[in-house]
Amino acid sequence: MPELPEVEVTRLGIKDHLTGARIASVQMHIPKLRNMVPEGLPELLVGQTIRSVERRGKYLILACGAGSLLLHLGMTGHLRLVPASVAPGPHDHFDLRLDSGLVLRLNDPRRFGSIHFTGSDPLQHQLLKKIGPEPLTDAFEPDYLYRLSRGRRVALQRFLMDSAVVAGIGNIYAAESLFRCRLHPDIPAGDVTAADCSALVTAIKETLASSIATGRATMDFHKAEEKLAYFPQQLFVYGREGLPCRECGTSIRRGRLGNRSTFYCPQCQPEQL
Repeated sequence: MPELPEVEVTRLGIKDHLTGARIASVQMHIPKLRNMVPEGLPELLVGQTIRSVERRGKYLILACGAGSLLLHLGMTGHLRLVPASVAPGPHDHFDLRLDSGLVLRLNDPRRFGSIHFTGSDPLQHQLLKKIGPEPLTDAFEPDYLYRLSRGRRVALQRFLMDSAVVAGIGNIYAAESLFRCRLHPDIPAGDVTAADCSALVTAIKETLASSIATGRATMDFHKAEEKLAYFPQQLFVYGREGLPCRECGTSIRRGRLGNRSTFYCPQCQPEQL
């Protein structure tokens, strides 16, 4: 599933081609993804100039003169830039054709992504206004995390995956960050110390920054294939059940947090603080 690094790498990969471009046409090949696509979207967007391409949490924000287009990639969504001559495939649901001749194309096999439009401040949209601080900004700092975690009995990994706590951290990067600072994913959030929060904030920032750097070095959004894979990474725990820990050699374990899986090293991440 695309998390903050994948969405940010997407933003960086497309923004120079979109910023300043005029929207020549809009084609919806299917009226419903996770939600219904706003009616009249082509009429709202055609002729508008894209002023900026920003990100809030896992949402991309394309700001135009008439308002802002909000895009969420869901579980399997990908954006790519292709020539207008490339015909859409069976899982290509949305085409934003630019006056440059390029098309910004949304491919989403499972159709869990979503498209929204607002004529007001996008950061005040109902989907964005309650999102917590961006983890790579100064607003996400140890004192903030420590204050918010007090009294919380929810598992630490689930606490980090709450978008109201911090923006854009999903299962993969929560698990990887917890391994980096040697904290068990299932300990209650309220049990972590101020020192733990300091280490955790540093680990999250380092994990995300490293992932984004990897993605920028490897991803090319000018691909005409139906599927565009996300960038490869050397993960320490996520998806490595039964494999040796890269640090100590202990077998990585899989745990359950509600309906989600988590992965951890029982030696590097002891369950008791």
